[in-house]
This record gives sequence, C-alpha cells and structure tokens, in this order.
Amino acid sequence: MNVVLDKANLEEALQTLVKDLQLERQDKPHWTGKLSTSALSTATAISALSVTLEARSQRGTTSPSPFTDQQLQELAYHGCCWLLEHQNSDGGFGDTDRSHSNISTTLLVLAAWKLAKFTGHNGRDVQEATESAWRYVEQQGGWAGLRKRYGKDKTFVVPILSNCALAGLVSWKEVPSLPFELAALPQAWYRFVRMPVVSYAVPALVAIGQAKHFHSPTRFLPWRWVRNSAITTTRRVLRQMQPDSGGYLEAVPLTSFVLMSLSSIGCHEHVVANHAIRFIVDSVLPDGSWPIDTNLATWVTSLSIKALARASGPHNQGPLKTDQWLSLVNPETIDWLLYCQHRIRHPFTGADPGGWGWTNLSGAVPDADDTPAALLALREYWDRSSTVRTAAQSKAIAEAVELGVRWLLGLQNRDGGWPTFCRGWGTLPFDRSGTDLTAHAMRALDAWGLGEHASAAKLSEQLTLQIRSAHRRGLDYLTQQQLEDGSWLALWFGNQDHSGEDNPIYGTSRVLLALNEVRAVRDEPKCVKIREKGLRFLLSSQNRDGGWGGGKSVPYRVKLDGSEGKEGSSIEETAVALEALLSAPQTTLGEEATIRGLNWLSKAIGLGYHRTSWPIGFYFAKLWYHEKLYPLVFSLAAVGLALQTKTEHQA
Repeated sequence: MNVVLDKANLEEALQTLVKDLQLERQDKPHWTGKLSTSALSTATAISALSVTLEARSQRGTTSPSPFTDQQLQELAYHGCCWLLEHQNSDGGFGDTDRSHSNISTTLLVLAAWKLAKFTGHNGRDVQEATESAWRYVEQQGGWAGLRKRYGKDKTFVVPILSNCALAGLVSWKEVPSLPFELAALPQAWYRFVRMPVVSYAVPALVAIGQAKHFHSPTRFLPWRWVRNSAITTTRRVLRQMQPDSGGYLEAVPLTSFVLMSLSSIGCHEHVVANHAIRFIVDSVLPDGSWPIDTNLATWVTSLSIKALARASGPHNQGPLKTDQWLSLVNPETIDWLLYCQHRIRHPFTGADPGGWGWTNLSGAVPDADDTPAALLALREYWDRSSTVRTAAQSKAIAEAVELGVRWLLGLQNRDGGWPTFCRGWGTLPFDRSGTDLTAHAMRALDAWGLGEHASAAKLSEQLTLQIRSAHRRGLDYLTQQQLEDGSWLALWFGNQDHSGEDNPIYGTSRVLLALNEVRAVRDEPKCVKIREKGLRFLLSSQNRDGGWGGGKSVPYRVKLDGSEGKEGSSIEETAVALEALLSAPQTTLGEEATIRGLNWLSKAIGLGYHRTSWPIGFYFAKLWYHEKLYPLVFSLAAVGLALQTKTEHQA
C-alpha cells in the first residue's frame, strides 16, 4: 500500500499550532498553561476548610483571621456543589473531570460531603449520590480495596484513611501510624531511615503522623513520651518546608492534608495552618473547584521553546524562520526562565542550587525533568539569538547552564538513572530512577557537554569528562530497564486506559529521543541494538487509525478511513511517538507508519482536537491530571520536525 503524505495539510497544521501557541502566551513573556480541575483536590480542600471551621467553632480563636467563617463555608459549599455535578455514571469519582472513577477519590468525596454537612443543591438531595458512591466503593473492595491500590506505599493511603477518620467513616485505629519523629533528624539522613512515604510527602508524614498520635496514641508510654518530645521540633520542620505561597509543592491535596491534620489537633491557628488556608483560598477556580496544582509554567515554557525550535530547524532550515522564532522566544522569555532557576539550597528537599522546578511559584521544587527541559530550551535560544543576545545575558546563560549541569550530574543515582528530586531514595516507586527522566537528563547534558557549547558555558575539561561518564552509566541503566517487548515505561506519565495505568508509548518515545540524539552513545552497538528494538515496539504499537496510544476514554475520534470504533488514539501519545520516529537515524523502519501517523495528526489538528487535553500525566502517588498545552506543544514538536524531513512519499 502506497501511503501519501498530505504535506499541505501538515503545513496548515503547523500554522494553526504556532498561532494557537502564540495566543496562549497572551501578553506574558512565558506560557502558563492550564491544569485540569480535580475532584480529588476539591474534596481535600473542602475537608480541610470544614475541619478548620469545626476547630474554630469548638476551640475558638485568639486572633482575627483574614478569612471569615462565612467565606470558608461558602467555598466549601460551592466545592460540594461542583462535586455533585461531576459524579461519574458508575457512582464514583475520578481524579480529573476526564478520569475514570477510582476508590481513593470517591472516598475523599464522601468524607468531604460529610465533614461539610452538605445536604444538596438546587433541589437535588445528596443522599442518592452518596449511596451510589458507596456502592462503587464496595464494588472496588471497600477499605481492603483501598489498601490494595497502594500496596506498601503509605504516601497516599494514610492521608485518605486519616481524612476518612476525621469524617467518622473509619476508626482512627485503622489509620497506620507515621513516624513523624523521623523528620526531626537532619534532612540529609532522611534517605537512610527508610521513610514510609516518598521524599516529597514529608509534610504529610509530620502533620498526619501527629494527628494519628493525638487521636489514637500508642499505648506504650515510654515511646509515647519520645514522640511527644518530637512534636515541637517537627512542627518547625513543617514551617521551614512551607513556601511563601503557603502551598506545599503548590499542591492542594498535600497542603489540605496538612491543614486538616493540624486543625483536628487544635492547631488551626498555627502559622502553618494560616498560610495553608491562604493558599487554598487563593487556589480555588471560578467554577468552585480546585486544580491538582497551581500551574506548570516553567515546564510548559521550556517545552514550548523546544517545540518551536523543532519547527525552526537546526540551521534555520525549517518552516519557521529565525526572526519568527525570536518574535515568540525573545530575550524577556529567557530572562524569565533564568529567573526560575533555584539559586539557594532548597528547604523542601535539601537540593543544591542549580535546578529548575515546574513553576515560577514558591512551592516548586527542582527536579530532573524540568531542569533538562530548561537546559534544552536555553541551548535552542543560544543557537538562534546571536543578533539579540547581550553580553550580560550570554554571561547569565553560561552561569545558569554550568550550575544546571552540575546539579544534574550530582543527582544521578548509583544505578545510572536519574530520580525526580533526591538521589538515593529508592524504597518507593516515585523516588526511584525513571527512564523518561534519565533520557531527558542525557539529552540536556549532550546539548551543552560537547564542543563549542561546552566552551560557551565555560564547562571545564573535568566536567565534560563527568558528562561522558554519566552518559555511559545512563545508557547502561536504560539498557537494563528495557522490557522484553522493546518498550520502556515512564515514571511520571501514564495512560488511564492501559493495563496497569502505565504508558509504554510515552516512555519508549522519550527514551528513543535520547538514543537518537546523544552523540556520546548513539553509535555504540549497545545503543543501536536497544534503539532498534524500541523502534520496532513503537511501530508494532500503532493503532489502526494511524495514531498511537489512547483508548476508550479519549474524548474525540479521528478516523482516516471513515471506520467507526469505540477507542481512539490520543494526540499527546501520537505526537511523542512521531517525534521519536522522525528523529531516528536513517533507517528503513517506519516510513509508511510515520506518514500514516502524520496524516492522522494533521487531520486531528484541522478538527481542533489539539485543544482538548486528555489525562496523561501523573502527580505524586499516581494522581492524574491533564494539561491544556500538552497536545498543542507535543504536536508542534512532531509537525515541525516532519516538515524538515524529506520523504519520497510527499504529495
């Protein structure tokens, strides 16, 4: 079958994507994006506000609060109404407005309704919705089903159980104790004491651990005294880790769990609680719900810069010329990105200076996905900005790059992979090395670690030697992590319709980008072997409609042959798969598949489906989210790269 690429449609798609991305930036120097609204976040915020109001009523207040009881009650009520309107047909609730139901979020909603004493809205009684939700919970195995969902990881199961205990849905005896006293140890020791929660959930460990200790203390008096002695110290840790915004990780669920726990033990006026209330009030959306996090501004800005560079080409050979590119990515954009780099030791994770987090807001934490993204964005700007870049900005970029490179090198684990936040935390899944993070870090180190770019960033010979060593170790890690079918699984991205909720399309595509691009390893026999195996997996995974990934919950369908079906590909996964295939070295693999994919993607863009995001991202403990800019930015990277690639099959 001779498949012909519709190049005119592809060029039109590019123009649409560039125009939409320009509109999304509005009048700012950067992109902010828009995270999905979340039933999970909304439920936890309602519970936190309700427990705080109850504490005020029962224990009183000693000083005026900037937020009155009536204000908090109204926020909780409107959140309850939003939840009532967003119950799924099976009676359960999902993490986002486009997510499958799950037992965790459903129990949190039930707890929120009870704590808020919610009775209904617009003549609709909440009783029927509550009964339907409980039926869903029982179908999922009840409390045993909740524990089964998380296994040994207590990061989220204990907060859920404690929230339910505060609502009287379960006994405090059913809530496992958390060793909050461990937070009194020096921060550098945390990874050695085998914390039962992931590294970024220490605030929950402290607050919920203290709540459990208060409501159901240990019977062994000597140990109870030991724990009592750690209360004041660990509350100071809570304050030290709390950012100026008041929101831990800028995340409503984590901040809400801390607030409800403190309020339940009479600490509703503690400085941490007051700042948490402010964050929750500031975070509410106009429709009365709350998002999973404030925004991913730094992340989506870095991805946007890189995607635009795909359309520009390495030597101004792409459809987007340098002057057009610089009108979208100007010096102010880069100054903003440089400002987002963390330049002091981070109080939350103890991370050294040099990394980037996902947002410019104070709750961000430097990590091994946002830091490579920023470094890659800076490289693209460096290559195109000689006519507009000042000497001062050149110096600032060079300094930032050296710090960022050193930060990444210092984070690499012994297994050769990169973790998200902290080196050496390997007990729980979301603290381990990740293939997508490792691939991203390797690409960033390659971008600045060789030749003229290493000189521009003033990287020493010793540092470039470290980069070569890091690449070899990273390749070994990726080789070990490749599955039998040739795929790699991503740590921070999933597919809610896929068995196991993992995402081999995203993971494999992101690893292949590194294997295709990293000059230090791409020609090694080991790299060639695993790359070919990964490419074959991607090609074998292409859907009949021409796209990749997706499933029954994708809210759109793109059928090139007019056929109907219950499942559809996703724009996000199709785009990342195409970018990986298009960036591969010369090969006989995949030309027809790539053209079919590009035709599917360009048609989807023509239908405007790139403006509809789908849950593809994980947050901590597998909380789902979707981001408005993902389908747009991922598509731009693929389409831009495609229009630089010559093929015999173009129409």
